[in-house]
Amino acid sequence: MVKRLGWTVIVLWAIVSLTFAAVFLSPIDPARAYAGERATEAVVEQTRKNLKLDAPLYAQYFRYLTRMARGDLGKSFYTGNPVLRSTLGLVPRTALLAGAALCVGLLAGVPLGVLAARARGRPLDRVILFGSLVGVVTPSFVLGFLLLYYLAFKLAWFPLGGYGSFSALVLPALTLGLPAAAWYARMTRSTMLSIMSEDYIRNARAKGLPEWMVLGRHAFRNAAAPIVTMVGLDLGVLLGGVLIIENVFGWPGLGQQTWRAVGSNDVPVVMGTVLTAAFFVAIFNLLADLANAALDPRVRYA
Repeated sequence: MVKRLGWTVIVLWAIVSLTFAAVFLSPIDPARAYAGERATEAVVEQTRKNLKLDAPLYAQYFRYLTRMARGDLGKSFYTGNPVLRSTLGLVPRTALLAGAALCVGLLAGVPLGVLAARARGRPLDRVILFGSLVGVVTPSFVLGFLLLYYLAFKLAWFPLGGYGSFSALVLPALTLGLPAAAWYARMTRSTMLSIMSEDYIRNARAKGLPEWMVLGRHAFRNAAAPIVTMVGLDLGVLLGGVLIIENVFGWPGLGQQTWRAVGSNDVPVVMGTVLTAAFFVAIFNLLADLANAALDPRVRYA
């Protein structure tokens, strides 16, 4: 646990450093963005001094790290609100969408993967493999527009967008969850097939154990490790905000905030959202490692 936590801290520090470097390598001038496009050069230079952007690069870097350590992500160039407060205020909305999408992916994908492995080579297996392939190669925004057109516009079963009701959550959750279900189905099938050829599975069947017990208690438990790892990564990425999908459905989360910030060159908001997404990915990857160690004692000493 200590080793994994140490690597998590190193990864976060590297991402903070890369984010800082990306701002200075980009063609966007933070002082110009803060002062406005119509500001004179004198105003831009005064803004640069007020923001302390005229200091040496190493001094700005250490000041940036110090602020990060205090949880200060700066203020938005356009609203003047603290970035950390506005970002944390949107996390519950994105977390709701991420959790719903992950539930769709797991509840649909994992059972289908187990069924495909159980029916290997039979028509059911081929149908599940074909459906999962279609789900993997279909871009999520294309699926989102199709769901909007047929289920929201044509049939009017769901609203075209918005936030605050279960019906508004269904379509974006399906848009994110169905491709995830395709990945989980393929991964579960592949892992289950490799495990079902092991000696202890044959021994369990030779003992006369019911098939559901062989699959659930012996095979699936050992197949769960890569699924848990993928869940940790997916949840971290989803909590960082899904730019296109949140904008397609008008979901007011981190992704929509990032999209607007990129369009308006709001550098502190973009950097704050990137760091928030990196934090979630690193933390949930750490939790996935710890969960794998709990599922398989051999991982603890790897």
